[in-house]
Amino acid sequence: MNARQIASLRMANQQIESSACTTPSEVVGHLTAVQAQDYRGALWSIGLRLPGSTVAQVERAIAERTIVRTWPMRGTLHFVAAVDVRWMLRLLTPRVIRGTAGRERQLELDEAVFARSSKVFERALRDGAVLTRPEMYDALERARISTASQRGIHILLRLSQQGLLCFASHKGNQPSFALLDEWIPASRTLERVEALAELTARYFRGHGPATVRDFAWWAGLTLAEARAGIAAAAQELASETVRGVEYLVSRDGPAVAAAKRAVHLLPGFDEYLLGYTDRSVALDPAHASSVVPGNNGMFMPTIVAGGRVVGTWKAVATNGNATVKFAPFGALSARDASAAAAAAKRYGRFVLRD
Repeated sequence: MNARQIASLRMANQQIESSACTTPSEVVGHLTAVQAQDYRGALWSIGLRLPGSTVAQVERAIAERTIVRTWPMRGTLHFVAAVDVRWMLRLLTPRVIRGTAGRERQLELDEAVFARSSKVFERALRDGAVLTRPEMYDALERARISTASQRGIHILLRLSQQGLLCFASHKGNQPSFALLDEWIPASRTLERVEALAELTARYFRGHGPATVRDFAWWAGLTLAEARAGIAAAAQELASETVRGVEYLVSRDGPAVAAAKRAVHLLPGFDEYLLGYTDRSVALDPAHASSVVPGNNGMFMPTIVAGGRVVGTWKAVATNGNATVKFAPFGALSARDASAAAAAAKRYGRFVLRD
């Protein structure tokens, strides 16, 4: 394989070039997790892998509780399939929680505060109640638990990682929270070894070809844990060494993918870039500052042509329509410009059509 072939296989395995998925839960389940700190962008991450879909369709999947938004790994919001939420939380969040101990001490958050907060939310959210973040903070403040100086979000984060809370459907433009056991009453449970093997096989099925370091970073595992997962899932994986680096991919996926010059508009935190620690296959390091201005962790939406990032874009609401403005790194060919315009129309239909 060369870099272009790696990019083509990733586009295929990520269901961007063409998709076999027919529902939002199938898309999310195939990728295992879809990064979702940018809620609207995450809806489009799902929608671009589901031709003909709309925002309303993806949000129905949230309301119907087949996908759920929470903090399953790296302390970062993701969508996961509802059936996977508990085993992923149990496998991946303990290490994250240990890593936040110092910050929690700075905020004077201890196990007693988290226990008190749990009781507040168990009362406030029982019988299917759903509250927005300000309403959740109000409930804590009424119980004399301060939410100042980011204490509130850290409490919500910790209790979600522990499986008490999860995000529910939005209330208007506001995210809301529910008790996980009421919002998603049942989901799969896996023992640690089985869970690690499942996570590994699915990551390389939905993201391969990728390296062990890519997988470890994406999942928030140590390299030793990632290698243990690869060993446990070895029968499902194939490998190839490219310039001294081992790349792994699912045996169930395509051995090769046709190199296409298709143009796609990806949201800023899409798995195509965020699914790997080494993004050079898709993004020329010379253009990295245009995608992550100031290296501040905020990823711009990208124009991808033939698997390579060739520019950025943004949507501007004008008279009820979504107008897309392009910022290519260089002049687009007539063919790519036409394809980008078609991709923008598809995005507009996703955003605006019921």
